[in-house]
Amino acid sequence: MALVDLVMPKMGESIMEATILKWHKQPGDAVKQDETVLEIATDKVDSEVPSITEGVVEEVLYKVNDVVPIGSVIARIRTNGAAASSGPAVAGTQVQTSPLPHRPDTTGNPRPAQPTGGPGRFYSPLVLNIAAGEGIPLSELESIPGSGNEGRVTKKDILQYLADRRSGTVSTNIGSSARSAVPAAPALTQRFQENAPLPAQSPMTVYSGNVEIVEMDRMRRLIADHMVRSVHTSPHVTSFAEADVTHLVHWRDKVKKEFEKRENTKLTFTPLFIEAVVRCIKKYPLINSSVDGDKIIIKKDINIGMAAALPSGNLIVPVIRNADQLNLNGLARQVNTLADNARQNKLKPEDTQGGTFTLTNVGSFGSLMGTPIINQPQVAILAVGAIKKRPVVLETPEGDAIVIRHMMYLSLSYDHRIVDGSLGATFCSAVARELENFPVDREL
Repeated sequence: MALVDLVMPKMGESIMEATILKWHKQPGDAVKQDETVLEIATDKVDSEVPSITEGVVEEVLYKVNDVVPIGSVIARIRTNGAAASSGPAVAGTQVQTSPLPHRPDTTGNPRPAQPTGGPGRFYSPLVLNIAAGEGIPLSELESIPGSGNEGRVTKKDILQYLADRRSGTVSTNIGSSARSAVPAAPALTQRFQENAPLPAQSPMTVYSGNVEIVEMDRMRRLIADHMVRSVHTSPHVTSFAEADVTHLVHWRDKVKKEFEKRENTKLTFTPLFIEAVVRCIKKYPLINSSVDGDKIIIKKDINIGMAAALPSGNLIVPVIRNADQLNLNGLARQVNTLADNARQNKLKPEDTQGGTFTLTNVGSFGSLMGTPIINQPQVAILAVGAIKKRPVVLETPEGDAIVIRHMMYLSLSYDHRIVDGSLGATFCSAVARELENFPVDREL
């Protein structure tokens, strides 16, 4: 007999942890290979974690609502179908175990991802962000009792601590005493500062006037946290351009019925926008990169994220991988499939992973333009506004003329750490020119 470790799967380049929503299997339950063991959630998508083998669940190591680092062992499965209550493995049996990953801190020293308790224990980015927003120093954070695995401080623990502190049942002097008694870990202190969002206003306990209080759902809280961290991480700059997309609009109107009949999928504007973006990324590859400390990581793969609306009203960003290798038919199929899956809550974790550049169509909601927030760890995001008919001045061989054209605004937000204004504005204008120069006689 053998034990197989089930680990928290990697959900994306920027995702370091996931929250356990529901256990479908408990110790003693039989499980088949690929059968769902539990449901998890990140700020990107909810997902099911299947069993990697057939057997009996020996133990589960975390509870519902625990926030678990990626790569941590979350359950163990006995593989030969023996009852979970059977004794330890007999001699000679190979017990499969996976060493816990090591997450390097900012000094380059490895730090175990698994919490250890005490001054050196691991704190999730969510707990660190809450602590930073409330002005809790690391020394005070170390004094908070944790209910998580091996004494780890969970979101519930720190929120309860804050509530007790506001009500006066917990003295804040514990922080000052711990400050002198416990030396702060330099690496953890630096990480605490780097992940901290801008100072948040303390929640009000009294609301005046006629108000309705609505609790954020879990995904909205995660999105809010992700957005604040993005703005805190990247100095955002936005450049704008205007595009005359009359030729593109007329061509699509002419071919969309034939395209749908032939390809059995609709031709929206999104794949046409993605085509233009991909061509411009090839000309300006620095836009397709990320930042790692003082290193610039230029991505050779062009994976375009497209913001899509969920039934709840929240937005999610599924990814079209290797978009530069797809023709218009392939892009249209990918766009429609991912958008449909988003609306039906059928997206898989891999559908939101690996994006290198994001496109968001704020025009689909009637907005003329927007200043989008960068989807970390990318360095740029393009927003396309609503297409509107407007009178514009058009230069002709006979002189200037006022004509009615289909006009659209584009706005590119970019990380000013590595993308300067000249590159950002040039890229945004290049996309506009690609759309303006769309060949009206293009073959379908």
